[in-house]
Amino acid sequence: MPQRLEDYALIGDCETAALVARDGSIDWLCWPRFDSGACFAALLGEPEHGRWLIAPADANARATRQYRDDTLILETTFTTAEGEVTLIDFMPLRDDTSNIVRLVVGKRGRVAMHVELVLRFDYGALVPWVTRLADDSMRAVVGPDMVVLRTPVALRGKDLKTVGEFVVSHGQTVPFVLTYSPSHLPPPPALDAMTALTQTEKFWHQWSGRCVDLGEWTPAVRRSLITLKALTFRPTGGIVAAPTTSLPEQLGGPRNWDYRYCWLRDTTLTLLALMNCGYYEEARDWTEWLLRAAAGSPSQLQIMYGIAGERRLTEWEVPWLPGYEGAKPVRIGNAAAQQLQLDIFGEVMDALYHARRSGLAGSAAGWDLQRALIDHLEVIWHQPDEGIWEVRGGPQHFTYSKAMAWVAFDRAIKNCEEFGLEGPVDRWRAIRSTIHDEVCREAFNPEIKAFAQAYGSTQLDASVLLLPLVGFLPPTDPRVRSTVEAIEHHLTTDGFVRRYDTRGAVDGLPGSEGAFLACSFWLVDNLVLLGRRRAARRLFKQLLGLVNDVGLLSEEYDSRAKRLVGNFPQAFSHITLINTAVNLAHAAKPLRQRSGHKPLEDDPHNHNHS
Repeated sequence: MPQRLEDYALIGDCETAALVARDGSIDWLCWPRFDSGACFAALLGEPEHGRWLIAPADANARATRQYRDDTLILETTFTTAEGEVTLIDFMPLRDDTSNIVRLVVGKRGRVAMHVELVLRFDYGALVPWVTRLADDSMRAVVGPDMVVLRTPVALRGKDLKTVGEFVVSHGQTVPFVLTYSPSHLPPPPALDAMTALTQTEKFWHQWSGRCVDLGEWTPAVRRSLITLKALTFRPTGGIVAAPTTSLPEQLGGPRNWDYRYCWLRDTTLTLLALMNCGYYEEARDWTEWLLRAAAGSPSQLQIMYGIAGERRLTEWEVPWLPGYEGAKPVRIGNAAAQQLQLDIFGEVMDALYHARRSGLAGSAAGWDLQRALIDHLEVIWHQPDEGIWEVRGGPQHFTYSKAMAWVAFDRAIKNCEEFGLEGPVDRWRAIRSTIHDEVCREAFNPEIKAFAQAYGSTQLDASVLLLPLVGFLPPTDPRVRSTVEAIEHHLTTDGFVRRYDTRGAVDGLPGSEGAFLACSFWLVDNLVLLGRRRAARRLFKQLLGLVNDVGLLSEEYDSRAKRLVGNFPQAFSHITLINTAVNLAHAAKPLRQRSGHKPLEDDPHNHNHS
């Protein structure tokens, strides 16, 4: 029986990550990088496609778990009739090799345990050749990949698996260390598991301790920041959208995408989340990654890149994996990387503007790149595109895309006005005005009393919630108010916001999906701007109620099934959680930074909307 997404926790070493189920099974891991072929792929298949289980022999054992304080060290405690043990899982920050450390610690009595290791490389396809080394460790090799398992437990081969049984008594600690290394190198030296635990705990305590105080929201924000750090590729500063691929937006459905890449769309919100919480070094690294990734011909700007800035993200399907709960196809790579999405230009210009304001992106080369992007956008902004949701049903004149083209010119103008940079400001002002007039004329639909998904459409789209958040219109504009109300009335399920109505969508995809959590946080931000703070706090608390027992969120939520869906954990969900928490705690700080608008005062007479 497959685990629910809620039953997984995350461990990682800031270069890759693993998902650990509540029953003690690691079901997903890509080694040595986020975007490498998985060697544990049971999440998308069956146990024979790769997993690592350490659990009590008693099938009736009860499991509780938590992260150790504000770290990425997972502790799962199993209670049986004979006693109690704690399984400690973590990945130390790597030097030359990557390690997974699993410590079984006896807490009470004597507990019989079993271990089952199924290594399968290339997304469950390749069975490695396993041998025993002189130090009694186990080595598994296939092609360029090698892993070495060291443990005092006696292990044996059985049906292309490695299995073993052992007993843990009170006060005893049994270590397991699995190490990855290229197969052409000698086996890596043994890792001291207890020293690694101390060092890993120290690192995460020091890192999470830098988080600013946000009052009642601090625990949720700190956990989201730790998750964001875990999804950061330390060598380059790139942040993956999620460590997983093909976790469906609808259980059993085909809307399954590879999210192990870095989206430019996330740049501004990521930057503000990091800076406003006190993480300027990470914000600088993210900005520098952005400048490197976007460098080159502006006509070749992509919406997403690999973790080191790779551009070729060819999409293909894995036929031998049945997918999460049967959701097919399992996709590797992402064809949306080649789409035209005009909003990306606005996101890049907005992010670099805020970076410049904070002293993070002040180089002449950075401004030269921005000038080139604006010159290209000046030629193409009037074209239809595939939009923020990366539709596969053909280009349209999407409202949000055009509004973000306006943002691009607006931020270019602000760079000149505030920092004395050179540029054809008068021409840019004229284009900015033209785009604004066109969007207000073509995108606002009096029939639905809202900005529609695209020009001439009657379809609602939650992306237009961003119009006041980026400063396109003030919250006092009646069109903003009526748009927010229309989305509240027609695009919410149990209070949570869907991206759009897939029943009438022209996205070229079958099936439906859950509520998109980032859109729900955007609604909270709009409520703050509109002075509806009680409603904002109520919805925010409702959203916090969706995190699993260790504080993680996926991309979407299925209100009918009461389950998290989509790739997990999702950086964008945690980024928007952070920014919304800061908005609520500090008088809408990210909102004012990005939109330039002060939130309306709370209206004590507006009880119907509070």
